[in-house]
Amino acid sequence: MYLRKAKPEELDLICDIIEDGKKQLADAGIDQWQNEYPNRDVIASDIDNGRAVIYNSDDHETLGVAAVIEAPDNSYDTLEGEWLSDTTKYVTVHRVAIFSHHQGKGYASQLFRDLFDYIAENHPEADSIRIDTHKDNAKMQHLIEKFGFQKVGRIVGVYHPTDECYVYEKQV
Repeated sequence: MYLRKAKPEELDLICDIIEDGKKQLADAGIDQWQNEYPNRDVIASDIDNGRAVIYNSDDHETLGVAAVIEAPDNSYDTLEGEWLSDTTKYVTVHRVAIFSHHQGKGYASQLFRDLFDYIAENHPEADSIRIDTHKDNAKMQHLIEKFGFQKVGRIVGVYHPTDECYVYEKQV
């Protein structure tokens, strides 16, 4: 399995994966991504700025997506908490989703492993990786913590006025 930068002609594919992720969250009773975020404009910006990555199987089937964003990330301007490292050299991971027909096969864990290798290779200057997820998204919280991230605080109202998200950091 491997990660690669998304191409402009893959906008519809990525939007389909994100919409599928929104449905998975709704089906689980999680209010994350149930409003206008992330939307087509956000995804297009990710692609245009080289932040969108596609996760493929070895036979080139698309399994999922993520966005890898270089500092600064203004999503965390209102962090209620304290970073593990006071650095401007970090990378943020956002908008992680696996196609629902690939759920339950361990791909989310493999995506995280490969994502950290991708970050190490493409962002060797990074001192840390930052990520957040909705307070009700226990599966993602478990996955984040499984890979050594520490909860450093929370943000409220960044993606939607009522959203509360837990923020994590891992030093590399």
